[in-house]
Amino acid sequence: MTTTEQSFSAPTTADGEATTEPAWQILPAERRHATELAFLAAYDDGPRPPGWALTPRAVVTFVQGSGGEPLTLPAGRRTAPDGTQLPGTLVVPTKFVGDRALVERCVVTLAGERGLLLVGEPGTAKSMLSELLSAAICGTSALTVQGTAGTTEDAFRYGWNYALLLAQGPTRQALVESPVLTAMRTGRVARVEEVTRCLPEVQDALVSILSDRRINVPELTDTPAGVIPAVPGFSVIATANLRDRGVSEMSAALKRRFNFETVPPIADAATEMALVRRQAAAAVERAGAGYAVDNAVLDALVTVFRDLRAGRSAEGWDVERPGTVMSTAEAVQVAAALGLATAYLSSGDALDLLPGHLLGVVRKDDEADHGRLVGYWDGPVRRRAEGGSPMWRRLWDLRETLR
Repeated sequence: MTTTEQSFSAPTTADGEATTEPAWQILPAERRHATELAFLAAYDDGPRPPGWALTPRAVVTFVQGSGGEPLTLPAGRRTAPDGTQLPGTLVVPTKFVGDRALVERCVVTLAGERGLLLVGEPGTAKSMLSELLSAAICGTSALTVQGTAGTTEDAFRYGWNYALLLAQGPTRQALVESPVLTAMRTGRVARVEEVTRCLPEVQDALVSILSDRRINVPELTDTPAGVIPAVPGFSVIATANLRDRGVSEMSAALKRRFNFETVPPIADAATEMALVRRQAAAAVERAGAGYAVDNAVLDALVTVFRDLRAGRSAEGWDVERPGTVMSTAEAVQVAAALGLATAYLSSGDALDLLPGHLLGVVRKDDEADHGRLVGYWDGPVRRRAEGGSPMWRRLWDLRETLR
């Protein structure tokens, strides 16, 4: 196997034996979906861009699913490179709820070794899409830089182990590679989370990386010309949450080196509710309990989030939008909290807890958002209660819990 070829297999020690690891709260995508990735690598043997573990078509299938259709693996391909047996048939589930054309454009961008920038509102699964794409393309999503106001150029380029630097001088052993440099050297995908939170002068360290596809380390004497080049397969996926306060505008030079793709909120209410239930149930199960929140409660939760997010109810009534972002990710957190309270605290009906948890989401940055939530209760919630809905009548009766 060359340095740019990837495979999907269980972690092993130096002598080839399987490792024993402590339990993870959340496995990375390449571990969580290892069987699917190995199956798709064997299933689609079409042409692949240099260094890719899957074909572009298989990457899209991994992210978007097989549409409920079982995929059948030929008998001669049912043994993975590490010797494990693969299933003969497999239905690949949908992992990212979004437009297939968006995912296809992302894959084409990365196949062309161009930078990909995922932008949009908070909580629209930009990071999850980045993780899934990285896991499918190169077998790891771990080469990640988290952008903050304190991120330095070293996070994109390199640093030094100063003890080794003093003992050996500037050697490769003393060089501390950034995740981006490791991705360049091994032909993998580097992820940069919240790139616009980095200071502009730090962001611009990516300009030469994405243009020249190499990093100059003039201090090195054991590397020709002090240059570490990117090998085929290297690319960068960045995310940017453009609604947050305090972000740093990207330079025009850096923008030109990325293809921008906007990840919108989920358009369909039923699809969003199914996702909220699925992810909340998984979170509660990780905590050791069963999920027992009624679908009617989840429907009310998702309806409130969608109304406040859009500034208009499903019936067409105007709603004053809060300053905070009513994202699907926040809805999942509330749904999980309701499930945990019901499972562990015997707190009664989850619907009784919903107003308090909604207040915790809305009242974060702007005190006026409290009044906007109360205004929503005085508007759509009251109207639905007057329309004869028992559930909304009960929520209306809980209005005082918002005080």
